Amino acid sequence: MEQEKNILIARRTPPGDQWCLVDDEKQTVYNSLTETLEGYFQVYKKSCEFRLAPLKGEIYMITTENVEAPLPKKFNIYGD
Repeated sequence: MEQEKNILIARRTPPGDQWCLVDDEKQTVYNSLTETLEGYFQVYKKSCEFRLAPLKGEIYMITTENVEAPLPKKFNIYGD
């Protein structure tokens, strides 16, 4: 079973549509959402899907990982 995981990659830096990557030591300020996503690709060379949380001012990278589904619990009273 695949499970979706959101990893925070950028936060909005007021005023307006300015963003900084969370792992960027230089704290480069990007002047738009598009520039921020391009900056992420240039730094990490990783193609992925993104999720925007506009009220929080955050951008997330969406990843999926395979997780084994738990086995159903067995009960002795049913003769399992």
